[in-house]
Amino acid sequence: MSLGDPAGIGPEIVAKSWVMREARGLPPFFAVGDAASLRAVWLGPIAIIGAPEEAAGAFGTALPCLQVADAGEIVPGSPSIDGARTAFQALEVAVGLARQGSAAGIVTAPVGKEQLYGVGFTHPGQTEFVAERCGVSPHNAVMMLAGPSLKVVPITIHIPLADVPSVLTIDLIRARALTTAKGLQRNFGIARPRLAVAGLNPHAGENGALGREEIDVIRPAIDLLREDGLDIVGPLAADGMFHARAREAYDAALCMYHDQALIPIKTLYFDEGVNITLGLPIVRTSPDHGTAFGIAGTDSANPGAMMAALKMAAEAARARLAHG
Repeated sequence: MSLGDPAGIGPEIVAKSWVMREARGLPPFFAVGDAASLRAVWLGPIAIIGAPEEAAGAFGTALPCLQVADAGEIVPGSPSIDGARTAFQALEVAVGLARQGSAAGIVTAPVGKEQLYGVGFTHPGQTEFVAERCGVSPHNAVMMLAGPSLKVVPITIHIPLADVPSVLTIDLIRARALTTAKGLQRNFGIARPRLAVAGLNPHAGENGALGREEIDVIRPAIDLLREDGLDIVGPLAADGMFHARAREAYDAALCMYHDQALIPIKTLYFDEGVNITLGLPIVRTSPDHGTAFGIAGTDSANPGAMMAALKMAAEAARARLAHG
């Protein structure tokens, strides 16, 4: 578990996850980062380890931490350049450990992007960074947000809403959908995934009366995906896709833009939503929330999403072993 920004809630929710390890049946894990960020918010036992193989032996009595850098003075809620540099290095090390097989997967705590950009981080987010380090193109690395009864994939992510229509293409939708289907098979053990595709416009365009993206881009992509053998429906009116009965009809919903996907998942599962990256050679998950600098150091951060991310990473690792 990379600890994220030392001044954010990452260290606190990682420590709380270790405290609740037995009650929640969590798999063994170790932190990667500056142990001082844990000590700044927690008085529990910490075991500094020199290699991943030492973690299992320490896990029962202390939170194992692989020290990677000194973040300098750590003040919860007050991000710094030194802290961002440590978060960057922890992420780099964690990805490397997973790639070489020293860890079954990685869970990334939140980072402050503004501070990261100040130390040479050039990616929109951790997802894109991990993909690059794994040699995967951006089109083939898919961000899925998952909760107990809903999984969503935004086709476009961190771009202005006004740019979405011009960015949406048949090839982009097709690439995201194929990666999603394969990811559901590989990480969740779903033999024949069922995909539902949202329209871009209200009422899925009303046959062109409210926009032509469904006719010109989304529907042709779905037709090609059916030819690829996918079980896929759409384009559907997004306002009717996320109630309980509708969610029973699909395994994942493909949405055209960021908020169309994240509003329903955060409404239903704000404290237990998980971000899992599909299309990678490694397992990577993260809690679906940010650094929450405003509450860092107050002992009020909810570790639910972090624990859910840890459980999902372990389940995905087991599913990959079974899937081959």
